[in-house]
Amino acid sequence: QVQLVESGGGLVQPGGSLRLSCAASRFALAVYDMSWYRQVPGKERELVASTTSRGASTSYSDSAKGHFTISRDQAKNTVYLQMNGLKPEDTAVYYCNAKRFLLGSWLNYWGQGTQVTVSS
Repeated sequence: QVQLVESGGGLVQPGGSLRLSCAASRFALAVYDMSWYRQVPGKERELVASTTSRGASTSYSDSAKGHFTISRDQAKNTVYLQMNGLKPEDTAVYYCNAKRFLLGSWLNYWGQGTQVTVSS
């Protein structure tokens, strides 16, 4: 069964850092466009950061620019989101997404989410 498993969330004080991990099983992340999204209750899921397959390019939301970094470790089949300078408004459930267009249709996988809470 194809799976994405996030980890690394938790409680952190404002200004602190966390690194989220997204590990894939039963498929190779290298050929997928990978993204991190976040969601707070009552709001739509928000795209935070993306990287194209094989890490050719990255993009960030305005709120993530300058303090979040998305990266890949192909050998570990894992994608990361390094979050620095965290603010209370970064509190959300963070989700990993893998997407690929293959044979005329989109393959789209989601992880289960990991909670990030920024609070003093």
